[in-house]
Amino acid sequence: MAGYRKLNRRSDQRKAMLRDLVTQLIIHERIQTTETKAKELSRLIDKMITLGKKNTLASRRQAAETVRFLEAGENQNALQKLFDDIAPRFKERNGGYTRILKLGPRRGDSTDMAIIEFVE
Repeated sequence: MAGYRKLNRRSDQRKAMLRDLVTQLIIHERIQTTETKAKELSRLIDKMITLGKKNTLASRRQAAETVRFLEAGENQNALQKLFDDIAPRFKERNGGYTRILKLGPRRGDSTDMAIIEFVE
């Protein structure tokens, strides 16, 4: 057991895809994806929020390795939104920052779909 899902991709493709999913979840706070991708994304986003709760220069640099610098509205990028808006919401919470809602199979290939969103 390797400790993570391969998602039928090479490591560089997998890392790029997961970085994009983390960034999009931070920007939109709710995305629809496959169930296996959502489960893997949940692990990563929990680590990013934990770094956001620390709010040190070192934690910002570590989070910047994963979160892409995309515009998140209101003159801030995704990394700033993580540290300024999302992480303070979970100050009293010790984990489990996301929920996965199962949607059922996708019409084209019967892949199980899910919505991943932040717990309020």
